[in-house]
Amino acid sequence: MSTITLIDSHAHLTDPRLVSETEDILLRAREAGVGAVVTIASNAGDSERTVALAAAYEGVYATVGIHPHEASTATPEALAEVRDLATRPGVVGIGETGLDFYYDNAPRDAQYASFRAQLKLARELDLPVIVHARSADDEVVSVIREAGWGRGILHCFSGGAALLEAVLELGWYVSFSGVITFPKWDGKELLRSVPLNRLLVETDSPYLAPVPFRGKTNEPGHVRQVAERAAELRGESFEVLAAATAANTRAVYRIG
Repeated sequence: MSTITLIDSHAHLTDPRLVSETEDILLRAREAGVGAVVTIASNAGDSERTVALAAAYEGVYATVGIHPHEASTATPEALAEVRDLATRPGVVGIGETGLDFYYDNAPRDAQYASFRAQLKLARELDLPVIVHARSADDEVVSVIREAGWGRGILHCFSGGAALLEAVLELGWYVSFSGVITFPKWDGKELLRSVPLNRLLVETDSPYLAPVPFRGKTNEPGHVRQVAERAAELRGESFEVLAAATAANTRAVYRIG
């Protein structure tokens, strides 16, 4: 068993591909040196499930929120439910929210409204907001600057330098996923430019399994491969990067 303690800062343990194997998945994560997992919500109903998982399993923490793909469901009633759930034990953040203009699975006006509402909620409740940005760098920067909230995570970073600089300037953290292990990934310089005290690692399970698991269902134990690759690309030791990213995750989510 590994003695290194990592944290998977962003996974979807409530996904049907994972939820039936929760205990085995968490056991494998512990064997890989992963001491905690933050399970991220996608809509109001999913928020109920993330809260339940956090209550049921030690080392599992939850966020509540509405994904940009689900922004059409961000009714006043759904947002009120998210607000209520945000006060439950084990809830450490709001999201994931944001803007996705690549898939455009929800109308853009609905995405903007949902994003702004959740930023406001995060600020009111003093919780970090977890942001998804896809093909909407400038628009995300505009909204988060407008909100002026200094506790946030840009998850699964895949944007450009301007987006990265903007969130770092605001005091946010930046998280990288298994994408950094892919042979054609071209964001090495951006990864290296993130200060060590602002860096997080994640799996985004069950998506984006890192090499050598690419093409398979991802799970939190594979955050080790993400951390190993990040350390290699940054020229840092794995032990230093693992300790720093775990400390950063605890800090932004106020875990422990």
